[in-house]
Amino acid sequence: MKAAVIVFPGSNCDRDMAVAFERAGADVTMVWHKDTQLPDQIDIVGVPGGFSFGDYLRCGAIAAKSPISASLKAHAERGGYVLGVCNGFQVLAETGLLPGALMRNANLKFICKPVDLKVETSASDFTSGYAAGDVISVPVAHHDGNYSLDDDTLAMLRGEDRIAFSYVDNPNGSTADIAGVLSDNRRVLGMMPHPERAVDETHGGTGGVAMFRSLTDSLVSA
Repeated sequence: MKAAVIVFPGSNCDRDMAVAFERAGADVTMVWHKDTQLPDQIDIVGVPGGFSFGDYLRCGAIAAKSPISASLKAHAERGGYVLGVCNGFQVLAETGLLPGALMRNANLKFICKPVDLKVETSASDFTSGYAAGDVISVPVAHHDGNYSLDDDTLAMLRGEDRIAFSYVDNPNGSTADIAGVLSDNRRVLGMMPHPERAVDETHGGTGGVAMFRSLTDSLVSA
């Protein structure tokens, strides 16, 4: 599996994501936001957490207009895999690759702690390493993680089994406790919690390991 991790000014989880991919057996290339093209034959692109461009304007809005983002969209639109975490989820929403918007946390405070997530579906290459209903522990660290969408979009996500993860104890006010959603072709995942920070027992847990392993297994077998 070949992975690329995009680096924006203000990214701070890019190395964590690269290490998580490498531990799962991927070859990883770091890609600067001013590049105009992703490397050839990339299977999956990671859009990491952090505070791209200082979160000015709206979180992820400036990053979504970076030169590399056109190539990111083209990669997704031709069926490539994309994983956007935290600020990366915000970027994917701003590019239109995923529905909804990430708003200020309901309590108006930055949240940084481990949270329990319920796996809502195992029917994706991101979640096939879990069983639906599994509960995993993954850290969150965000100020604008309140996932908001209208009733029709929520009904669509539920009807198409596109809610990947939900919060057991919603920390930020997200609609329907949603923590992560899939694209209509199930090859793009955006989530606010950080699975790349949960791949080493010495760092506090391994709830994210199955995600990266299942991605590698699915892409290698394909």
